[in-house]
Amino acid sequence: MADEILRSRTGHIEVLTINRPEARNAINRATAVALSDALDELEDDKDCWVVILTGAEDKAFSAGMDLKAFATGEFPITEKGFGGITKREFSKPLIAAVNGSALAGGFEIMISCDLVVAADHAKFGIPEAARGLVAGAGGLIRLPKRVPMAIALELALTAEPIDAEKALSIGLINRVVPAGELMDAAMALAESIAKNAPGAVRTSKRIMKQAAELSEDESWAINDAAFAEIGASPDAMEGAIAFAEKRQPNWQSI
Repeated sequence: MADEILRSRTGHIEVLTINRPEARNAINRATAVALSDALDELEDDKDCWVVILTGAEDKAFSAGMDLKAFATGEFPITEKGFGGITKREFSKPLIAAVNGSALAGGFEIMISCDLVVAADHAKFGIPEAARGLVAGAGGLIRLPKRVPMAIALELALTAEPIDAEKALSIGLINRVVPAGELMDAAMALAESIAKNAPGAVRTSKRIMKQAAELSEDESWAINDAAFAEIGASPDAMEGAIAFAEKRQPNWQSI
C-alpha cells in the first residue's frame, strides 16, 4: 500500500489514515487511488468488520482536493468518486474520526462515512459557493439527508463553517471529544459495533440506506426478505445459544 494511506488492524477493526499532513491531508490522485484500493480490499476481507477513516496529525481530516496537483492536470477521482470513496457503496460500517477541519471535499469524504466522531476543535463546511463553485462530490446530495433541509441550505448557501458542538447539535456527527481522546473514542464506537454479528450489522446498514430512498411498501419487501435470510443464518442460532448459555457469542465472519 502506498504511503498516502496508512493502515493498521486491531481485532476486526481497520484504521485507514490519510497521510499527507504537509498538505492538510488534501487528496491528490495517488491518495485517491490508495484509498480506493484499500476500501476495495477491505470490502472483500471477511476478517474486517468495521473501518475507521481519519487524517494524519491534528490540523485537518482533509482539506479536500489538492489544488496544486489539480493545477498540473491531476484529478483525484476514481470510478468510486472523489477520493475513491464518495460514490462508493461500502457494505461495512465506516466511521470518520475527524481530527481537524473537514471542509469542501474533505467534508464530502466525511459525509460518505456512516458515523462521525470529532475532535472538539474540528470545523465542518462546504465553502464552494464562496469560490464560485458547488460541492460536486456528494455534499449537496447527502447533507440534506443527514440534517434538516433548512440547515443544509444554510451551510451550502452561506459557505460558512460550523464548529464541532454545532455539528453535534444538528445531528451531523455522533460524538465530540477532546482531541487527545479522538482515536480512543472512535475505536470504542467501532468496538461497540464489532461485538455484534457482522452479517446482521451489514444487513441493518443496507436496509436503512435503501429504505431511505424507497416507499414504505418497497422498504417492507427488502426488510422482510433480509429478516428471513438473517434469521436462518448460523449467527442467529449462535446468538440465541450464547444468550441461553450466558456467554459471549462466537460470530462467523459472513
